[in-house]
Amino acid sequence: MTDDDPSEAAGNAADAADAERRHAEKMAKKKAVRDRMLETKTEERGLLIVHTGKGKGKTTAAMGMVLRTLGHGKKVGIVQFVKGAWSTGERVVLERFGDLCTFRALGEGFTWETQDRSRDIAAATAAWAAAKEMIADSSLSMVLLDELNIVLRYDYLPFDEILATLRAKPPALHIVVTGRNAREELIEAADLVTEMTLIKHPFRAGVKAQPGIEF
Repeated sequence: MTDDDPSEAAGNAADAADAERRHAEKMAKKKAVRDRMLETKTEERGLLIVHTGKGKGKTTAAMGMVLRTLGHGKKVGIVQFVKGAWSTGERVVLERFGDLCTFRALGEGFTWETQDRSRDIAAATAAWAAAKEMIADSSLSMVLLDELNIVLRYDYLPFDEILATLRAKPPALHIVVTGRNAREELIEAADLVTEMTLIKHPFRAGVKAQPGIEF
């Protein structure tokens, strides 16, 4: 067994120190750029947010925003336009925040389940009435309109009226709209739009919807 070459060890240490120095300099430059950018972001206001696309996670991401809002002690209103017939995990949890969260599950399932257009329109109309009450409630910081895009796709509600209401929302209120096939006019009016892209889904491999994953 031979001793390590002191000169090699010293060289390795010098290389590590140089890499650490270059990394620190690079991160310092990035931080300076970031700090300058943040200094220009001074406005604070309510946002119109849209989660759309064929990928999974639109409602899940919206519920994450709901939990953040509740975590800050602020009040939230939720209207589910489609999933009312489902017993979902998020509803079970959020109904425990009765003092901060108003949860109205008013849908009766997807339109192919009811097979009754008049019934679907009636359910959507009742859900929109609840949504308008929440939007007008000054105590709420956020309103989630879950799967609103679906009922708009089937023309169950007057789109122009809904878009006008969303555009005229109270300045401090955040509104989150979820569902596939968001209308272009809604996307244009929104402040923040995220499209969930489907890459792979277990349903195609024969896996059914499961608690904690889909509901």
